This record gives sequence, structure tokens and C-alpha cells, in this order.
Amino acid sequence: MLSSGSTTVKGLSLKKRLCFLLKLVCFVISVLIFCEFLIYYVVIFQCQWPEVKGGAPTGKKETSTSVLKAMILADTHLLGEIKGHWLDKLRREWQMERSFQTALWLLQPDIVFILGDVFDEGKWSLPQAWADDVRRFRKMFKYPVSTELVVIVGNHDIGFHYEMTTYKVNRFEKVFNFTSGKLITRKGINFVIVNSVAMEGDGCAVCRTSEAKLVVLSHKLNCSQQHYPLYRKSDAECSGEDSAPPEEKNIPFKEKYDVLSQEASQKLLWWFHPRLILSGHTHSACEVLHAGKIPEISVPSFSWRNRNNPSFIMGSITPTDFALQKCFLPYESRVFTIYCAAGALLVILILAHFQLLTPPFYFAQRLISKHKAV
Repeated sequence: MLSSGSTTVKGLSLKKRLCFLLKLVCFVISVLIFCEFLIYYVVIFQCQWPEVKGGAPTGKKETSTSVLKAMILADTHLLGEIKGHWLDKLRREWQMERSFQTALWLLQPDIVFILGDVFDEGKWSLPQAWADDVRRFRKMFKYPVSTELVVIVGNHDIGFHYEMTTYKVNRFEKVFNFTSGKLITRKGINFVIVNSVAMEGDGCAVCRTSEAKLVVLSHKLNCSQQHYPLYRKSDAECSGEDSAPPEEKNIPFKEKYDVLSQEASQKLLWWFHPRLILSGHTHSACEVLHAGKIPEISVPSFSWRNRNNPSFIMGSITPTDFALQKCFLPYESRVFTIYCAAGALLVILILAHFQLLTPPFYFAQRLISKHKAV
């Protein structure tokens, strides 16, 4: 009888331990699912397409055919084989893939623009490494037939001007169907795609070809899309939570490196008189007014490797007007805080289960003991 009773007690004890272990596993899996999957839906669901001034909301049927819904992001910087650690690469690419795919599913844009620096090491990549980077990009940024993707070249894709070669430019053009001076017209809105790396003004072969195409298209432009921002002295006048950090705002920009030269900037403004300019490169947000009337929006980096708070731009655009809205992605610091809080709670629960808590945590221990007694 005693042996039978002892076996029963041991069986119940083992069952309770397995039940407790199962609860801990479910808790950990729940935290992972929320932080690595559901959080993107929770955050991006709050973003709404802006209304065009004087018009009806873009969601209404009578206006949906006339308003172009454009999603604009920049500087994804997919890590390569030279500088990219496998864990950093895995983490950043998962974050960007989940953000992009969630945004497509929830927002259903008509067209997506990526404003350059798609890759981090495109300027160095050998053919095999380039092919691997392209394969990963296509997996991360796959899109439905109802959405169009337009990718613009940046200095990390083909190198700065002194590193740029015809081979690198042609390689990028072949993969992304990119051509500097290419005109894209959707719903009566003209977008001119600019290879800003080629706006050096020194008469190089790539530069001459690029500028010649831009001159031909100059009378058709509504909106300019490029990687480098037009010339500005610094980010001193930029504001907002995703602008450059205070210690960086007053650092002077270097022409042809941080921004286009004054000469190239004046050329683009003089040729096109655009109603909107969209650029990337700085990894921080900024809004500048050129010639007192032409707005330029610098789009922050889409990668958590460059920012704690990445974002993208949502644009509702018609042939006569446009409205822009920023959509922030989950803050990495907040995700980290959730993990830390969950880890601390997990430790407390384990210590309470084995009755190892110090006096401040007796309440949790008594609570678990009471639950076990029941």
C-alpha cells in the first residue's frame, strides 16, 4: 500500500512538472510569435493612406481609380558576404521581409519605389555574391501582380562615382530593369528615375548618357525619384523623431558624397521644375523646400541596422496634387524591452515554482503555491 501511494505521488509530481514546463514553453512561443510576427500587423495596421487635399478619401470607390497609392522606402542595405555577419544578416532581413510583406498585405499599394542602396556591398560584389544578394532580395521583396516595384540605383549598389563602372551599372539595370532617365507614367502621373551617382558633371561616359536622357525627358516631369538628396548645407533645419540625431545635424554635408553638388542640383531643378522630389541616402528624414516652392522629402532607412525607428512613406498622388503620410515600423528598442520583460517574468515564475524567491517576491510564490494546491 505504501509503495503504491508513493508511486502515485511521484506520478502526480511528474505530471505537475511537465504541465509547468509546457506552460513555460507556450509562454516563450507566444512572446516570439508576437515580437517576430504579430507586432508588424499591430503597428502597420495603424497606418492609413492620406487624403488628397480637396478630394475624397482614397478608400472610396469613386476616387480609387484616379488616386495612385505609392509606397516609398529607401536604403535597405542587404548585407553581403564581406561585412555581413550571418546572425546580423538573418535578423535584419527577417525584420525587413516581415515589414514589407505585412505592409503589402494591409495597405495594398499600386506601386512601390525603393530609392537606392538596395545592397550594402553591391559596389564590391563578385558575380556569385551578387547573384546570392539578388536571390535574397527577390525572396524578401516579392510582390503580387497587382503591385509594381520600381528600384532605383544607389552608391552602395554600383559604387560612388570614382568606383562606378559600366559593368556595375549594366548589371544593376539587367536585374531591376532600371535606366537613368526612365519615364514611368501611372494614372497620368509622370515619374522620372534619376541615377544620381552619375550626376558628377565631369563628362564620364555613364554621366553623359544619363544627363542626355534627362534633358530629353525634362518637359514631362512631375515627380523626381533619386538616391542622393539635392544640395543642402546640412540637416540642421530637419525636424521630427526620425531626423538625424542632434549631434549630427550641424555637420556640413560634402557635395557629391552626402548630397548632389550645387551645380547638379540646379540642373535638375532647372530642367524639370518638379512638384515633388523624393530621395534617400542620409538614412534620416528631412523635408526641404527648394526655390521656395519645390518640396524634397528625404526618406529614412528601411533597415533597423541603420535606425531604431525605420519607416516608409505612403503617398496618395493625382495628376494635380499629392498627400504624404509616414508609416513607422516597430521600434527595435521596444521589441527588446518586451523580450527583457518576458525574460524577467520567466525567471520569476521558475524561481517561484521551486520556492526559491526572496521576500519581495513572496506574493508570486504564494500565488503559484496556491494554484498548485488547487
